[in-house]
Amino acid sequence: MKKIFTLSLIVLNVFCFSQIAMSSGTQTNRWTFGGGLGVGFGSNSYFNLQVSPRVGYKITDQLEGGIIGNVSWQKDNYYISTMFGVGPFANYYFARTFFVGAILQQYFINSKEKFSGYKFNTDETALYLGGGYMQSLGNNAFAQFGIMYNVLWKENESIFSTGFIPSIGFVVGL
Repeated sequence: MKKIFTLSLIVLNVFCFSQIAMSSGTQTNRWTFGGGLGVGFGSNSYFNLQVSPRVGYKITDQLEGGIIGNVSWQKDNYYISTMFGVGPFANYYFARTFFVGAILQQYFINSKEKFSGYKFNTDETALYLGGGYMQSLGNNAFAQFGIMYNVLWKENESIFSTGFIPSIGFVVGL
């Protein structure tokens, strides 16, 4: 089931980016597409790959709402982990230069320790609030840079090490 879900998200991501490439750039289309891709490396052979596709709809010229997904694979010398997240988002744009936003994500986490074989499955809800800066790339495409804070984060209860996350991504159709 996890493989089918993962494959579906990858196909959705490819579909979204292919739609971006074929868009005509007209202002009458209210749909937006985008997302982010992340790669991380660290000690103990740590590796992380993350894909976050998003589809939005311009409710007004300044307000956008939609759905965002998140798939993350992590591994090191001690464990392997897969995390899926999905939920709604809303962004408000100021003069196509700055934005404030909210993302509600429901995460499903599967982790396995390599030596003991112990499996750990859990879920967590996150409500990210924040904002940032947008850089125009031309033809209604933008790079977005910002910071978000999970207001539901609790230090000794969350699977995440901090409530703050960088927000880096691309969006086409604004």
